[in-house]
Amino acid sequence: MGKRVVVIGSQWGDEGKGKITDFLASKADVVVRSQGGNNAGHTITFDNKKFALHLVPSGVFNPNIINIMASGMVINPVALFEELNILNKQGINNYRLYISNRAHIVMPYHLDLDELYEELKGEEAVGTTKKGIGPAYMDKVARIGIRVADIIDSNTLLQKIRNNLIFTNMILKANNKKTYSEEILYDEFVKIGKQIEPFVIDTSILLEELIHEGKNILFEGAQGTMLCIDHGTYPFVTSSSPTAASIPLNCGITGNYITDVLGVTKAYTTRVGEGVFPTEFEDETSKKIRITGNEFGTTTRRPRRIGWLDLVVLKHVKRVNGLNGLSIMLLDVLSGIEELKICTSYELNGKTIDYIPANYDEYKKCIPNYINLKGWKEDISKVKSFEELPINCQKYLTTIEEILDIKITVFSVGPDREQTVTLKNIF
Repeated sequence: MGKRVVVIGSQWGDEGKGKITDFLASKADVVVRSQGGNNAGHTITFDNKKFALHLVPSGVFNPNIINIMASGMVINPVALFEELNILNKQGINNYRLYISNRAHIVMPYHLDLDELYEELKGEEAVGTTKKGIGPAYMDKVARIGIRVADIIDSNTLLQKIRNNLIFTNMILKANNKKTYSEEILYDEFVKIGKQIEPFVIDTSILLEELIHEGKNILFEGAQGTMLCIDHGTYPFVTSSSPTAASIPLNCGITGNYITDVLGVTKAYTTRVGEGVFPTEFEDETSKKIRITGNEFGTTTRRPRRIGWLDLVVLKHVKRVNGLNGLSIMLLDVLSGIEELKICTSYELNGKTIDYIPANYDEYKKCIPNYINLKGWKEDISKVKSFEELPINCQKYLTTIEEILDIKITVFSVGPDREQTVTLKNIF
């Protein structure tokens, strides 16, 4: 029987999940993307080439891998075909891609609504990518969303667009924004429906069949657990749940099928957009980390905020996801820093805590408690084993293991897939 492995972001996203997914995909038969949309981004590097993925699963580079975009996603089909065209120009055109007929569609007006809602929030703006993800999920929950199955069925599509525009145009018009024509949208999405139809299938049924065939399946996360709509730093979160618990719901399978959950974390912490970030700091060291680690958003190119590794966050993520392994990414970025810090707890109103408060205003008051560790000067970008790491680097990793009571199964010492050291086979 094959394994069903979930790769989960263990911070606020951008942890290097794309690289780990690409690395593990060499032993997987199937790669599944279960939630989110093109607000997420993976940068994958191999053969000295960089590839940026926003919607397409990371197994697209291997023609033998089945790639599935599951029902929990919200898909902008225009962005999807733009991405496939870019991959085609880069020589990636032999792939197996299946799209759930139950996935929701990001319509053009969702992008306008996203921008409008951020504008109306003013200083309380979340800092979204303005890709229309939140409004698409809003329509889904409001039961007026348009799904992949709907744009294939031109008989009912016009009525569904009409039902949407009753609400959407009213909001846009009231805020002096452009409104939409149901006929123009209908004509556009009839064409898109024909374009997307060859990829569309009931992916829940397909996954069930692949599981019973004993296939090795990799479920890749988008964003990170701290951006989970339920268990993240609400309200500065995404509009879906990028946790292991969300995989069964978003894919139409039972949770009993999941065999392993691998948490992916950087050797430090980053965050894009607004929101509390206890270990954030800004000095010459953070600037060095940002430049060395190329800490700029894959989707937005926004400079990422930099912080020390936060084990309170990782404890929370371990509990919420049931992590049974940890992957430490960008370890090489810390080379040359004289003293490293790891946050082990917070101070809140004179009390030491090792959990994340639900009350956002309380979380903003949390002051990190650090332990200090000596850094290393050696270049580790070519190491192939734990034993080859400098002693201080080994100590950094074992300290994380001891405090979290979890084994590090993979660590990364560079952007290329070959610069990945496996301590325990995942598949």
